[in-house]
Amino acid sequence: MMEPSTIWLFVIATAALLIMPGPAVIYIMARSIDQGKKAGLVSVLGVFLGGAVHVLAGAIGVSAILMTSATAFTIVKYLGAIYLIYLGCKTLFSTSNGNHSESPKTNHKKLLKIFYESALVEVMNPKTALFFLAFFPQFIAPSAGSVTVQFLLLGTIFIILAFINDSLYAILAASIRKWIVGRKGNSKLMNRITGYLYIVLGVFSAFASPSKT
Repeated sequence: MMEPSTIWLFVIATAALLIMPGPAVIYIMARSIDQGKKAGLVSVLGVFLGGAVHVLAGAIGVSAILMTSATAFTIVKYLGAIYLIYLGCKTLFSTSNGNHSESPKTNHKKLLKIFYESALVEVMNPKTALFFLAFFPQFIAPSAGSVTVQFLLLGTIFIILAFINDSLYAILAASIRKWIVGRKGNSKLMNRITGYLYIVLGVFSAFASPSKT
C-alpha cells in the first residue's frame, strides 16, 4: 500500500507541472478559440480518454515497449504530427463565412467528431507515454505492493487533476474567443491562430525523442 505522504507529494508535483501549459492544453485552447467552450470541454474529455489509454498501456508495459522500440516510436510520432499539421492546414484554408456559432442542429455530430479527434491526438502522442514512464516511477516503490496497481493509482490521480486543469484552460480560451468574435472581421484571425497552433504542435510532436523528458 502506498504511503499517504507519497501520494500527497505526487499530487503537489503533478499540480505544479500541470500549471504550465503543455501540448494537450494548447490543443484544447485552440479548440476553444476556434469553436467555443463546448468544443473545448469536449476536447478535454477526449484528451482525458487518451490519457487513460496511456495509463493502462503503461501499467501493462505496452508503453515501455514503445519507448524501447525506435521504429514503433517513430511511426506513432510522425502519424500524430502529420494529423496535427493536417488539422492546422484544414483550419487555415477553410472557407469560413465568419460565423463561428455552434449550430444546435449539427452540434451533436460536431462534438462527437471533436471528442474522437481529441482522443486520437492524445493516444498518438508518444510524449505522454514517455512522460508517464519517466515521472511515475519516482513515486513507486516495489515494497509498497503491486507496481501495476501503484501505476494505475498514480495515473488515475494524474488524469483527474489534468482534467480539472484542462477544463479551466478551455474556459479561459473560450473567453478569449468571445473577445475575438466581438470584434468585427476577426473570424479570419481566429482561423489563423488555431491553424498555426495545430501546425506548431505537429512540428513539436515530430521532434519528440525517446531520450528526452
